[in-house]
Amino acid sequence: MTIIWLLGASLVGWFFSSLAAGGSPLIIIPAINFVMEAKQIPPIITIGMLIGNSQRVGFYWKNIDWQLTAWYLPGAIIGAVTGAFLFTKLQLEWLSLLLGIFLISSIFSYRLAEKLTVFQVKRWQFLPAGLIYALLSGLIGSTGPILNPLYLNYGLEKEQLLGTKSTNVLVVHIVKLIAYGIFGTLSLPIFGYGLIIGIGAFPGNWLGFKVLEKIEEQQFRKIVLAFVVMSGIMLIWEQRELITF
Repeated sequence: MTIIWLLGASLVGWFFSSLAAGGSPLIIIPAINFVMEAKQIPPIITIGMLIGNSQRVGFYWKNIDWQLTAWYLPGAIIGAVTGAFLFTKLQLEWLSLLLGIFLISSIFSYRLAEKLTVFQVKRWQFLPAGLIYALLSGLIGSTGPILNPLYLNYGLEKEQLLGTKSTNVLVVHIVKLIAYGIFGTLSLPIFGYGLIIGIGAFPGNWLGFKVLEKIEEQQFRKIVLAFVVMSGIMLIWEQRELITF
């Protein structure tokens, strides 16, 4: 039953994240949390995301913005190693709360940037953005679609966004997995659960790929932004005990 539960959650998560340009962990993590300890989630998600994003890179290979990736990766690699190391030393639940607030507020900054071209995102800005994303991802397992407003404001269209983002995230997860192994947080059961998440990604990605072809660009952007807000609300809700008295 555990295997079926995780396969189903992964399929649903990857399907919807294909339409919203990311965020599958926000669906998959609660499902994992039902069957194992919270401290095991980041390495399990990392393995599953590595497999699932590998498939997406294959689907959208011709749409990848390699120049953007070249700016993104140096900071992301440093952030991934640092985040994975800090994960072995710290447990910072309040980070999810702050991240949720940031995701919701990022919509307003995206709307402002649409109107004021002076705020248009440049390639070089993805270097520090990649560092912050990978650092937070290593610490708490998933940061949701935190960079989606930046990708949209930079000007990527739907297939470009999915291809470029999947490539960037794939490298981050490879580095994180190596770091988790070095820092002693991997085990055979964790690899097994991560593999299940990865297997569930294949039909979800395929269905998402087919449906995405039929979605118009403006409709895609609306879905992405709506999912960013929903992700922020979900992260805040998961940490509601920190803000209730």
